[in-house]
Amino acid sequence: MATNDPLPLRRIDHVRFFVGNARQSAYFYRNAFGFDVVAYAGLETRLRHEAGYVLLQGNITFVLASPLGPEHPESQRLVVHGDGVQDIALEVEDVPAAYATAVARGAAGIVPPTLLEDEHGVYEYATIRAYGDTTHSFVNRDRYRGIFAPGYQPIDPERYSPATYHQTGLAAIDHIVGNVEEGKMNAWVKFYQDVMGFTQLISFDDKDISTEYSALMSKVVQGGNGRIKFPINEPAQGKRRSQIEEYLYFYHGPGVQHIALMTGNIIETVKALRANDVSFLRVPPAYYEALPQRIGSIKEDLEDLAELGILVDRDDAGYMLQIFTKPVADRPTLFFEIIQRHGSRSFGKGNFKALFEAIELEQARRGTL
Repeated sequence: MATNDPLPLRRIDHVRFFVGNARQSAYFYRNAFGFDVVAYAGLETRLRHEAGYVLLQGNITFVLASPLGPEHPESQRLVVHGDGVQDIALEVEDVPAAYATAVARGAAGIVPPTLLEDEHGVYEYATIRAYGDTTHSFVNRDRYRGIFAPGYQPIDPERYSPATYHQTGLAAIDHIVGNVEEGKMNAWVKFYQDVMGFTQLISFDDKDISTEYSALMSKVVQGGNGRIKFPINEPAQGKRRSQIEEYLYFYHGPGVQHIALMTGNIIETVKALRANDVSFLRVPPAYYEALPQRIGSIKEDLEDLAELGILVDRDDAGYMLQIFTKPVADRPTLFFEIIQRHGSRSFGKGNFKALFEAIELEQARRGTL
């Protein structure tokens, strides 16, 4: 099929996290967020340098990996960053062509096209560098019929009891947000446009996203015919340290700030997550008093939204509901957004001020504002 897209991307294949203890992280994401742990790689599968777990829920795939010793080439990133996103893998039809195109258009190549093969077929991947030491892998599994990739085997059925597994209704990745240094946002927008063939969807400046104390600027790029969306944030000048500056300080550089996970019923999903002890940011009660006038009529009960702390925004195409977790590690870095869209293509512009003030309350508690 003819296309003008210089680098055709099918979808986000998976997100790889590099963590200090993949076994414990898998337990957390299973029992807090409702992911099913489906595959494992490690010493028992003859993988000597790392352990990895594959988690699924809906169309979301997370891979949690940990080094098995200091000789692992990425072991130092745990000292620098703590737990975080290492790689956002993108499914493509032709890995060598995608890699060659990206490198020819200015990307830094990390791993050239590589074939991994076992009795289940062939898994193909290549990797380029993105912001900081975050990477994008191009992957193709059209000829692979195994559980995930060579080296991975189905999880031992005795590891987890089916009776303790409860999905929370998370269905897909809506977008993945990156934080970069002040003055670098436009350069990374240009990278995604020039190298990956993305287009800019929307932009927000410090007038859109600011409080009395702090501000940021953000631009959203999209590719894969709109299936892949990457907002990119940078700090703006403010009286105090913004959430982006706090992230850059504790992550020690640019990286993935949050992953937005889509649900078809945000009220039921958030109830399930709260029951699993997932912690969420809360906005002041006054936010909900002003909501009917700002948003108009919606299907959901406002009392339910207020009780759970769910935010609402509207644009020309409809409305959306969203809520943000607190950071999922001790460093105030990675967190998650839960989102439900009723036609809206918004990223919650009408909620920015209330959300920022809620984040600043948390920063004040941490002594990092």
